[in-house]
Amino acid sequence: MTSDRQARPAGAFDDGALATGGGSHFATLIPEAPDALLALIGLHAADPRPGKIDVGVGVYRDAAGATPVFAAVKQAERWLADTQASKSYLGPEGDARFAALLAELLFGAGAAAELIGLQTPGGTGALRLGAELLARAAPGRSIWVGTPTWANHAPLLTGAGLVVRSHRFFDAEQSDLDFGAMMADLDAAAAGDIVLLHGCCHNPTGVSFDLAQWEAIAELCARRGLLPFVDLAYHGLGAGLDADAAGVRRLVERVPEAVVAYSCDKNFGLYRDRVGAIWVKTQSGRVDAVRSNLYALARVNWSMPPDHGAAVVRHILETPALRAEWIAELAAMAARIGMLRQRLAAGDPRLEPIGRQQGMFALLPLAQGAVAALRREHGIYMAGNGRINIAGLGEASVDRFVAACAPHLGQRQ
Repeated sequence: MTSDRQARPAGAFDDGALATGGGSHFATLIPEAPDALLALIGLHAADPRPGKIDVGVGVYRDAAGATPVFAAVKQAERWLADTQASKSYLGPEGDARFAALLAELLFGAGAAAELIGLQTPGGTGALRLGAELLARAAPGRSIWVGTPTWANHAPLLTGAGLVVRSHRFFDAEQSDLDFGAMMADLDAAAAGDIVLLHGCCHNPTGVSFDLAQWEAIAELCARRGLLPFVDLAYHGLGAGLDADAAGVRRLVERVPEAVVAYSCDKNFGLYRDRVGAIWVKTQSGRVDAVRSNLYALARVNWSMPPDHGAAVVRHILETPALRAEWIAELAAMAARIGMLRQRLAAGDPRLEPIGRQQGMFALLPLAQGAVAALRREHGIYMAGNGRINIAGLGEASVDRFVAACAPHLGQRQ
């Protein structure tokens, strides 16, 4: 008879070696490749050249190159420090008032009553919670994701138990949305499949759907029985709060069920505080089941979400003066990004599409070799696929950036 130990496949856990002190509990693990984008932080920091440019890491920077704390956030934090009476747990649902106010900001007055919402640790937490909910409801179901997309989408979604399938999205030759190809691919999706959509300011391409395209997506989802899962991480950094939300509002109004993940990292500048939310629209008879499963999944993932950042957002949104100040600060950020886009577009005809796109990111027509050459020869740091964070540029560095890129533009592999 073959023992369990003899039958164990190669590379499996060896309890015998552990018993004799010769093994490791982690012997089956192999090193993961480092995150290439995060590695840019260290490379840029180690570069001694004074004129180096970081357009890789996705944080907003002002004209001085700093990532500032919003003045409205500072005031809300002072208010919290003076008035908060307890640091007790909130519960797995987090700050319910925060989620309701944010829902009204995104979906309009009264929307919170129609949605199941709860606080999450950042937009990534919201995405993971939504993905786990959908995988629990139908294990092994497919989720359609446009190419290219945020690098963390595929591992996050597959890690939650979904099967990622790709659809066409971006025409690299035209540097524009390929909406016809996207809709043709999604028309082949099976009933019950999920469609991941960027709510605005697409990362990494900067392209956006217009309202007619959002209507067409809603019609397709309703007709084919597809569930839209919206990732909204840059609300207000494109055409403004209402304009950036308009398409998502129409979509959610027109489909029977939807999931929306939201991040406050960029539009409130709360990167390290990890502030996000998730909302689910479902049929009336499924509300209790969906809510209880969301709470149960949140409980086993992070138990209780962090309070501070969400309390800051709540106080800003429910205090008229702070809300107005925050909106003005956010509008100034968006205007600066728009100005930098126009500067880039005017600098070279091959960058003209950047002026028609929105948000912090753009995908340059560069080969990987060109990206490496720009880093080596000019101290310009960007993602290997040519994605740049436009907000990483300073007004004084735009022309130098364009001049350095010019010999390499159009050489996309």
